[in-house]
Amino acid sequence: MHRKLTLAFACALTVALAGTTALRAETTPEPEPTTTTTTTSEPTLTQRQRQKIIDAHRHEVWRWQRLMGHPYTRKLRNPREDLESKLAAWKRIADRMQQRAENPPHKGQWLCIHRYEGAWTSNTGNGYYGGLQMDLSFQRTYAPGLLRRKGTADRWTPLEQMWAAERAHRSGRGFYPWPNTARYCGLV
Repeated sequence: MHRKLTLAFACALTVALAGTTALRAETTPEPEPTTTTTTTSEPTLTQRQRQKIIDAHRHEVWRWQRLMGHPYTRKLRNPREDLESKLAAWKRIADRMQQRAENPPHKGQWLCIHRYEGAWTSNTGNGYYGGLQMDLSFQRTYAPGLLRRKGTADRWTPLEQMWAAERAHRSGRGFYPWPNTARYCGLV
């Protein structure tokens, strides 16, 4: 009996709702078709906001260039006068610098050496630090800014450690600061 009442109530509710929907459809006029298209426009930025974004991109470029040991790009070559073009140009440069910084020229070789040396955050107390086991003299010579700002190599990111090693490689030392592991990797 209870089930029959519930079923009857559900049917009555459905009929009532259908009736109100039909009534609403009769009283609500159809919207007129519009011929204009609506476009979603991005919020317009003020000149000051654009300049802040440009400055942020410029500082990102400098951060990557500092990591790689490159001179800073202080201004754009042949810049256009409008801020929108400058913003796009600095964004392109920042993206390009990030791509270059994340892929050091000998990245595969540094990763191989790291595999035999230790963890990127290792400080074993033997006078060598980081994933490439750099001593303090090496760090002072090839990454003095990082050593000053962050401390020893065990506190640097893997990219920072690889770029310090890359500077040593470019200076003519090659892979010889890691004689055994470079030999394991077939580099010397």
